[in-house]
Parts: sequence; C-alpha cells; structure tokens
Amino acid sequence: MLAEMRINGLGVIDEATLELDPGFTVVTGETGAGKTMVVTGLHLLGGGRAEASRVRTGADKAVVEGRFQAPAGSPAAKVAEEVGGEADEDGSLIAIRTVGADGRSRAHVGGRSVPVGVLSELAEQLIAVHGQNDQLRLMRPTEQRAVLDRFASDDVSEPLRAYQAVREEWLRVSTELKERTERSRELAREADLLRHGLGEIDAVDPKPGEDVELHDEARRLADADQLREAAQGAQFAVSGSLEGDPDNPGALGLISEAARRLSASEDPKLREMEPRLVEAATLLADVGAEISGYLDHLEADPGRLESVLQRQAELKALTRKYAADIDGVIAWASDARARLGGLDTSEEALSSLATRRDELAVELAALAERVTAARVEAALELGKAVSEELDGLAMPHATVELAVRPRHAEAGDAQALAVGRSILHAGSSGVDDVELRLISHPGAPALPVHKGASGGELSRVMLALEVVLSHSDPVPTLVFDEVDAGVGGRAAVEVGRRLARLARSHQVIVVTHLPQVAAFADRHLVVDKSADGTFTRSAVRKLDETQRVVELARMLAGMDSTDTGRAHAEELLAAAKADKSSAAVVRRRKKKG
Repeated sequence: MLAEMRINGLGVIDEATLELDPGFTVVTGETGAGKTMVVTGLHLLGGGRAEASRVRTGADKAVVEGRFQAPAGSPAAKVAEEVGGEADEDGSLIAIRTVGADGRSRAHVGGRSVPVGVLSELAEQLIAVHGQNDQLRLMRPTEQRAVLDRFASDDVSEPLRAYQAVREEWLRVSTELKERTERSRELAREADLLRHGLGEIDAVDPKPGEDVELHDEARRLADADQLREAAQGAQFAVSGSLEGDPDNPGALGLISEAARRLSASEDPKLREMEPRLVEAATLLADVGAEISGYLDHLEADPGRLESVLQRQAELKALTRKYAADIDGVIAWASDARARLGGLDTSEEALSSLATRRDELAVELAALAERVTAARVEAALELGKAVSEELDGLAMPHATVELAVRPRHAEAGDAQALAVGRSILHAGSSGVDDVELRLISHPGAPALPVHKGASGGELSRVMLALEVVLSHSDPVPTLVFDEVDAGVGGRAAVEVGRRLARLARSHQVIVVTHLPQVAAFADRHLVVDKSADGTFTRSAVRKLDETQRVVELARMLAGMDSTDTGRAHAEELLAAAKADKSSAAVVRRRKKKG
C-alpha cells in the first residue's frame, strides 16, 4: 500500500504531500491545477519515462518520494533486498525518483541508489496506474490478448511457456535446415577447408605447451658445452676439488673449517655463531648436489638436437597457418571440429534435421491447441463477468464477448505451422488473435469495442475489466486517472459505486472531475492553484466534511458559492454514504449466513 507521496518541483506543484490511507481516495481540482501531476509522480515512481519538461520552471530538479507498506518477505521487499535496500524501522519502504532540469534521472530504493528498472520491478508488485492511454491500448489486439491471458492466469501461462520453449527449438532447427539446404555448396567448400586443416594438425599431433618445452630443450642441447663449463665451475667453487685437494677446499670446506674453529673457541660469543655456519654449510651442500645432478643429465646429443629442431619446424608450420602458438592451434582444431559437425550437408544429415523439425512441429501444434482451448474457456468466463459488471454500470443491455480466432499464416510465412487442418502463424504468444467485442443491445451485431463503444462506454468497459481482473490481481494499489471521461448522470454514480466496491480489497486512488464519483470516496484530496503574478503554484490538501461539500458543489457546474449547490452536494454525499452503508450491511449478512 502507498502510505505517503511527496512531490517537489514537478510541473505546477512546488511542494505537496499526499497522506494516503486504505480504501478509496479521490483527487480533484480545477482544470490546470495540477491533478495530472499526481499521476505523473506515480508514473515516475513506477519507473516511467522522465522528461525535463516536467521539472517546474526555475527548479533544478523534480523529486517524487513514495513511502510504501511492504511487509518483510513480500515480493516488493524481496526486490528491495536484492539491490541492498532496507526498510525503515516502521517497516515502510522508501522509493525516490529525481529528474534534473537537464533530463537526467536517478532512482533510490530503501536508501540505495538503483537503476530506474528496479523501480519498475518494484511497481509491478505494489501499484498499477490506469489512465485514458490504457483505453487506447485496449483497442490493440495484442493488449486484448494480454488482458485475456492475465485473467486466465496459469491455465494459459503454463502451456504458453511450454509452447514458447518448443517454438524456440523448432525455429532453430527449421532455420538450420533451411541454411544447410540453401548454402550446401558454400558449406561443402568450407567443410573441405576445415577437414584439410584438421588433417594437417592431426598428422603432426601437437601437445599442449609442446612448442615452449621444445624451445627450452633446444637451447640446452645447443649450448651444452657452455652450460657444462659454467656448472662445473660453480661446482668447483662450492665443493672444491673432486680429488680432495686440500689447497682447493671450496666454499663448503672453508665454511666447515670456520665452524670447527668457532666451536673450539673458549669464548661463548664465538661459539654462538657456529650453528649459523653449520646451516650455511648444509645449504651449500644441497646446492652442490643439485649442480651435480644437473651435470649428470646434461648431454651434448647431436641426434636429439636434430630431432628437436625438426619437430620445431613441424609445429611452426602449424602456427604460421592457424594460430600464434600451439595451444591456439589446438583450440582452432577443437572449434573446427565443432563447426564441421554443423556443416554436414549429406542427405542423411538433412533428413535427420527434417525429421526433427517435423517432430517439433507436431509437439508445437499440440501445445498451441492447448493454449487456444484455455483461452476459449477463459474468454467465456471473462465475457460473462465483464457483462455482469456492465449491468451495474448503467449498461444493462450490453454484452461483452472475447473472440479467440486463429491467426492464419500468409504465403511465405517462415513461422507457418499446421494446426489441425489449418496453416497458422506460430507467433511468440501462440496462434490466436483475440478481439474484444461489444454487443450494445440484444439483436445488435458484435462489433470491435473501439467501433461499437462511445467514449463513455469504453471507459466503463475498461473499469469493468479492471474490477473483474482485480480479484486475481496481487497489486495492492490501483490508480485511475480520469477513466470516467465521457461518463455522466446515472452511469457516473455507478462508476463511483464500482470504485468503492473495488476499494474493499485494494487501495484505490482516483483522479476525477465527476462529483458523483468523488462522493463515494472515503477521503478527499484537492489540488489548489494559486498565483502571485510571477509564478503559479499548486498544493494538495485534505478536505474535512465541510470543505468537501464546497468542493463537490464547485464540481457541480461551479455552484460552490450558492446554497442550492451546497445542498445538492450534501444530498450527493448523503446518498453515497447511505449506499455504502447498505452495501456493508449486505456483506455482513452474507458472512453470517
């Protein structure tokens, strides 16, 4: 639930705070006062597009802050936790959207800076904004199909997910088969080149890192005499004469003699140095042994050197063609084998692909039929439920139906699929088109809703849809921006009654110009406009009962200054309260029964 919204520097609103409660809240005000800025603020909190033109003239930025009640463990709380956001001590979650005068936008959730997309994810769990643009979208076939799928829920979404997974594989196999067939000669030439390269590499059979190892070995073999001389000199310096000549004891002999002399000294300080010399002697003995081992394995083998140089030449022939080093050559061969597996244009390979494509097509067609069947069943239920709602919205003779029709494939359609006896277009959403139709009265033809409904009727159809869909809608807050446009009289009263009913299960916020709708609200906010000759400012305030009567009278054709207008407003409020009280009594009786 949205508990509070603060707006700064947005449009004509300099600074405003909307304190919101559960139930039905209405926002009214004169034309141009800034009512739409409330909805604009909600759109921004929901990750909507930021426009610099929305920033108040003279302000550096516009800021919209929303405080939501998002219990721990709820989907909204989880979205915040994933980005490092934290709830306040009272459990509320703060979302902030800032739009600079230069058009740059920033977003924060739970005290953390986040991408704007995170606000969209958060809004999907918390708030749904519906305006007149939604009526325009409702005229699109894709939107009408989305409405039906939303109503059907898992009955459609589960087989549709399976359909989409199989469709992806079917398209991949179909594309591969087409490519192999159309490019068979080109692919065959490429396959020949790959086979030739693999043949050369396999004939040499290089091993990982072999070129580096051979390079080091060749240097040792070529420099064997110099290396032996250096090693022998080092060994002589460390260990002394191999014949044990006392005149050439080497470093090891000298250190041993020094250690002996220190150990024989009567001075404790000299004797303390003797262990360190013993340690040095041990280290030198180890070095001498390693040098000796090196000399034992150092051979000047002309035959081995020739063999190494020949192997190096073979490896260099590969690195000149395929990669900078042998590891790269081996990687090229691995990739070439994988590529070669996809270039098989033999009759057997093409036949295998065609068989797999046809198997997937059969599976896909069966899933498409499941999706269609689920949509047809849901369409009957949704049409009946919306028609019942229209009966309560002063359209008692109107009927809504949703037609689920096959979408036939056109000539040359790459996504054509045989479903039953028809060839249909297998799109990502199935093989169906959905059309929302209105039968205005018995005997009238069923016309597409955008052709058969007036502006006011379209508003009521949309509201009826929202009321029906709300029963399965987990979003706690619903916002309606003048969806009652074109509605008046008794129909306006019924719109207000329906919104009040919707507020039993959701927080409902409505921007309206109709007093009949506003009268049904649990609380009333008004957007006031003032001007000082230089700037025009708007603010939002909550109305008490007396102020509410004045505002409703103003909405009744500007009759706020007359006793008659106020009397009409009081009568309208009283009738709405009586209606809600009567409805509450009926609900209590049903619960007891």
